Amino acid sequence: MSYKTTLIKSTSKATLPSDLQDVIIQACNKALNVDNRSIFSIALSGGSLPSFLSGITEKFSSQKIDPQYEKWHVLLADERAVPDTDDDSNLKSLKAKFFGETSIPESQIYVIDESLLSDVEKMAESYEEKAVKHVLSIDADGKLDLAVLGFGPDGHTCSLFPGHPLLEEKTKLVTSLTDSPKPPPSRITLTFPVLNEMTRLVIFCGAGSSKGPILKATFTKLEEKGDATGEATGGKKYDAFLADPAPYPCGMVRTVTGGDDDTSGVVWVVDSDAATDAGW
Repeated sequence: MSYKTTLIKSTSKATLPSDLQDVIIQACNKALNVDNRSIFSIALSGGSLPSFLSGITEKFSSQKIDPQYEKWHVLLADERAVPDTDDDSNLKSLKAKFFGETSIPESQIYVIDESLLSDVEKMAESYEEKAVKHVLSIDADGKLDLAVLGFGPDGHTCSLFPGHPLLEEKTKLVTSLTDSPKPPPSRITLTFPVLNEMTRLVIFCGAGSSKGPILKATFTKLEEKGDATGEATGGKKYDAFLADPAPYPCGMVRTVTGGDDDTSGVVWVVDSDAATDAGW
């Protein structure tokens, strides 16, 4: 049986952040208030994602949910081997567009060791040991609550690119590359073992017509389930079934917590332009 995900089709790029933030708020509320876990662990990518997160603190407030930022532990799903003052830095973008509106303790935002910028392999090893394994160790079940990722017009996610040997990584939780087809070439990234086996929920978000062909190839079937949850943005929710084998890295993310009739471990949030170009 095909792996089932949830797909939310936003009415526009302008309403996508609201639909995305609703899913994040639900995951946070479940972790801290329903399951009563002591932390909320989240991995974040860069690209357009940080701008989609802007305003989430106000949204928590409007829904009368305390984000309890003091319990958040934030990992970088991938990062470029550049200082955090560089415009290519995912951390710089997250600081400017998201972290500034939160009260997440700085010590609970796990950054790369910039003393290792010239040795990206050691940087990946350091991030795995000091950041990822540490956060996993303080969760009762050894899992991350959430990863929020983008996907490129080539189907990459994190820094996992089509046809790259890193797609076959089975043991490392964080790995490095120096040959990224998208500059800058040197990066570190979470791997599929983390995303698929150690993460409770993965959210993908993407906007624009360039994402349409990726969506069309990634899914075999959509079944409408009604309105998107949260605020009345006009978004629609679908059961979306992944193609097998996956044609692109983003479609290879299939958490062990989801995929069946009752539980969705992967949620996609896309705008109408992306959906239209996918033929939906």
